[in-house]
Parts: sequence; C-alpha cells; structure tokens
Amino acid sequence: MCGIVGYIGSRRVVPIILEGLKRLEYRGYDSAGLVYLQNNKLVKYRSQGKLANLEKSVEDVLGVESHVGLGHTRWATHGAPTTENAHPHGDCHDNLVVVHNGIIENYHSLRQELQKRGHIFLSETDTEVLAHLIEEYLDKDLVQAVRKALRRIKGSYAIGVLWQGQPDIIVAARNHSPLVIGVQNGEGTLLASDVPALLPYTRQVVYLEDKEIAVLKADQWEVRNLGSGRKVKKQVTTINWNAGMAEKTGYKHFMLKEIYEQPQALVNTMRGRLDPQTGRIDLPEINLTDKDIKQLQRISLVACGTSWHAALVAKYWLEEWVGIPVEVDIGSEFRYRKLLLNDKVLTLSISQSGETADTLAGIRLAKELGSKVITICNVVGSTMTREADGTLYTHAGPEIGVASTKAFTSQLAALFLFAVYLAQARGTLSPKRQKKLCQAIIDLPPLLDEVLPTLQNEIKSIAELFYDSRNFLFVGRGLNFPIALEGALKLKEISYIHAEGYAAGELKHGPIALIDKDMPILGLAPKDRVYEKTISNIEEIKARQGKLILIGSKGDRRLAKITDHVLYMPESQTMLPELNPILYTIPAQLLAYEIATLRGCDVDQPRNLAKSVTVE
Repeated sequence: MCGIVGYIGSRRVVPIILEGLKRLEYRGYDSAGLVYLQNNKLVKYRSQGKLANLEKSVEDVLGVESHVGLGHTRWATHGAPTTENAHPHGDCHDNLVVVHNGIIENYHSLRQELQKRGHIFLSETDTEVLAHLIEEYLDKDLVQAVRKALRRIKGSYAIGVLWQGQPDIIVAARNHSPLVIGVQNGEGTLLASDVPALLPYTRQVVYLEDKEIAVLKADQWEVRNLGSGRKVKKQVTTINWNAGMAEKTGYKHFMLKEIYEQPQALVNTMRGRLDPQTGRIDLPEINLTDKDIKQLQRISLVACGTSWHAALVAKYWLEEWVGIPVEVDIGSEFRYRKLLLNDKVLTLSISQSGETADTLAGIRLAKELGSKVITICNVVGSTMTREADGTLYTHAGPEIGVASTKAFTSQLAALFLFAVYLAQARGTLSPKRQKKLCQAIIDLPPLLDEVLPTLQNEIKSIAELFYDSRNFLFVGRGLNFPIALEGALKLKEISYIHAEGYAAGELKHGPIALIDKDMPILGLAPKDRVYEKTISNIEEIKARQGKLILIGSKGDRRLAKITDHVLYMPESQTMLPELNPILYTIPAQLLAYEIATLRGCDVDQPRNLAKSVTVE
C-alpha cells in the first residue's frame, strides 16, 4: 500500500521519480504527488486519481535542473482521496516535506497538541502531523529532528523527508513498513518502498530494518539505529530480477503475462530442490533438521487473501502425507485469539510480498510464544524473510498485477515440496509413492504450457456469455474447495462482480436458495475421490436451472450431458488428483481475466486494492 520513491544524485530528478512511481502502481493508490528542490526552494505537485494526472501536471518541468526529490502514491487511510490529502505534506512554511506509508495511531492527540502550539493543518491526514512534529523539533539538524519526532510516534511508518535547510540529504526511516535504499555508484542514491522502482537504475539494494534511520547523499549513504543513533553496518544485496522482468513484453496486461508465466514459475520454484531421478527433496534453507521435524506435534499456517487459499490446500497435503494436525488461520484473526503455541508447533507464514502486516504481526507473536517460524515468500530480503527462522523462496519473479496468479501457483508448488519434505523426514510416505508425487509435479509445467493458449480461446467464448452477470458462485469439494474460493476472489477482485466460493456439499445449507436461471455457477469436477459427490451437487444445481460452467477431466462425457459449457483439463500418464489445485486454478484465473476485460475493468490495478497490504 502506498509507494515511496526518492532520488539524490547527478541526474534530473523528475523523470526518475515518475518512472519509479509507475513501477509501484501495482501497490494500489488513489492520488499521487512529487516534490523537488530547485534554487533551495521546494516545488510540489499533487493530483487526485491515476498517475497520468500527475504526469500531465509536470510535463513542463521534466527537464528542470533539480537533482533531489521525493514521490508518493497514496492509498487513503486518514482523509478522503483528494489533492489536499495527497503527499508530500509540508510544515507550516513548506520548508520541509514528508512522504509516508503506514498509520500513525496517535495522530489525533499529536494534532491537537500541535494546533495548540499554533501549527496550521491543511489536510485530514495523519502524515501531516509528522511534518509539523519534525518542524517543532527542527533547529539545524534534520536527522536529529526526525529522530525526536519519531520517538513520539505510535504506529507504522516508512518515510522520506526533505528540508531546504539541508538540500544535500534525504532522511528516511522505517518501522513495520518496508523501505529500500538503491545504491548507484557514481550517479546517486535512491529510495523506494519496493524493489521494482529501483530496477531501471540499480540492482544493488540495502533493506532498512524496523527502527532504523538513513541519511542519503548523492555519493554515499549511512544507516543508524533510531534510538541510540549508533551507526549500523548494512549488507548490500544484489537483486536477481531485472527491469525487463517487470515489463508487459507484448501482453495486453501484466496479469495475462503472469498467467502465461506460471509454467516457468513452477519450474523455478522446484529448481535445485527436487531430484527427478529419486524423487528426494532437499530444503536446507528452512533450517529444520530431521529431528526437529520428527518432534513436531502440530503445524500452524498463517496467511491472508490468496495466500490463505494456498494454506487451505496445504492443510490437505500435510495431514494426508505427514500425518500431523494442521491449523489454518487468516493473519488478521490469528493473534486475536488464545494461541496454544510452543516449541513443538511449527508456524508457517505465506506471503507473496513478505510485508503483509497482519501476517507479519502474527509470526512475531508466534516467535514470542516459542514456535519456530518458516515463511514461504517471493520477495528476497523482505521483512518476513529476515525475521523468520527459515525461508522457502518461490522464485516466481516480480508479480505486478494486483490480482495474484503466478505467485499463488508457485506458493502451491512450494507448499507441495514442503509437505513431501516433512513426510520424507518422518517416513510417512513410501519411496514409491513419493516418487510418483514428485514426477507428477515435474511433468505439470509442460502440460500447462501446452494447454494455456487453447484454454484461453475456449474461455473467451464462455466469458462472452457471462460477462454481464451480477453474481457468480464457485463450488468444489476436497482439494478443490480452496480453488473455488480463489476463483471467486479473482473474479470479484478484477471484474467487480459479486462472487462467492462454497464447498459444493454446503449448497443445501443456504446458498442453494440463490440458484435460479440467472445465476451462473462454476463447478470444479475432476475425477477424484469426491467426484460422485460433486456430481450429485451439480445435479442439484441443474435441477434449479442454474447456469453451469464445469471444469473437469479430459474425456468425461458425463459433464457434457449436464451442461454445454465444459472446460476439459488435460491428462497425462503421471498426473495425479493431488495436483488438481494447481491445474484447475488456471481456468479460473483466465475466466476472471476475460470477463474483466470484456467489462472494461482495469485488470492490473483494480479499484480499492493494493498489491502489498502493509497496514493492519
């Protein structure tokens, strides 16, 4: 949520800020702004709505001779999405400005205190409080003023601060909200809330930790502890993405590109971890010994949104293959109940960004209670990966579309490897069974590659029949129930159609009341252990004239007798029902994409949504 970009160096700043903000659009925003220093004066531009509005307002200053500035895309939390509430925010005299991501929890009392001291506020935001608080403490040293101000702040923040009194520095700090320094030898120093904004200029980055403050200059940078002021030695990390990986490369939308990247993303997740000859799995990066694994009494999975759906699938795999009880919690609920965790309970967090605030808060509590924490994550160096005891990276590459696609299937692949690895250590899978499972997932990417273009064409035809629907149901049983939830989430996220996912057996307990000739229902009906039960539920829908779209196993003529709208998924000699969640996710993603496109929706940046939810 929100995007921050900063630059200080030898190049003209406005184009760099705009390019960085474009690469952070996926985080979600409702207004944007930038500021630069020219002739020791701060020049601000702010606009409501899309970044294109800001670009238009700064057309005449793209070539301005300024070499230090900040930019921001805002997601409204305090105050409506208006130009007045857009960042950057200044002090009483606009001598200093602040851009901020996070929530200042005690802003109201601080605002009242500052107003009594004569400070004039121009917005409804919590961020403006910080600008005035820094002004209150400012003498000749911006760093000390920021440190004093932040000691008064309760809540989360990632900030960038500019002051015309010290035009050769940017001050940055973080607490529970991500912030990254980009190191450009000889050309300047950059600041961003996420790595993609830095990739056109550098792949050398430094991640700030909580309660750290940084001073950026054109030719150097340093990081200090916010409390003690002591210098902190930081490691420079090389990012293995490049700017081209964050481009559409001929696809109409990032989401479609990322759907088609899924076969390769699955390969990347498995690479070096699975021996195709023996089916053995090696995951040294999770830092669990066989002894640790054998002593486990329970596993607790914590995630939000799409990642929670991946966790629901993993529960089936872990309980089936490892024989250990598994709990699945939504991150925002996890820490608000009595948690029975100890050193015999493993906590596994799942997050694409590694910055999801609710999940992050949950794993911190789990660690306090003695549980070992492993995280499955896509972003190298993110907060979650730095705080976990072990990390299983998905290596899916940057995912720009707000609605997750390849990150989800890569999470499923990582969870598959994790489950089989635990079973391997505990001896709960026979070598023969393990090899069959591993061969099935090895053979899955080429199967997806083969079917994707044909599947998209078939789904386009179906989407044309249903794109003007007002409601949608998705149903599945067993391993396919979480995919019904995920399919419904994808559709509602990007098409704004009200959609719900249900366990097919639950229809008679309420949702069946909604079914009539105008209600489209997508049913997941592969030939698995609950196939006959699923067919019975589908027949109940047909009897009530529901408009059925079925996804099933190739050659299943029974489905064609129920409805004209059947999508057949490919079969192979090694394919197993246990991997249906990965396979059957693809048509659900494509259906959501095609319907949203026909409705003229902004597929990559749907309204009110953010890629990385970094506030609670």
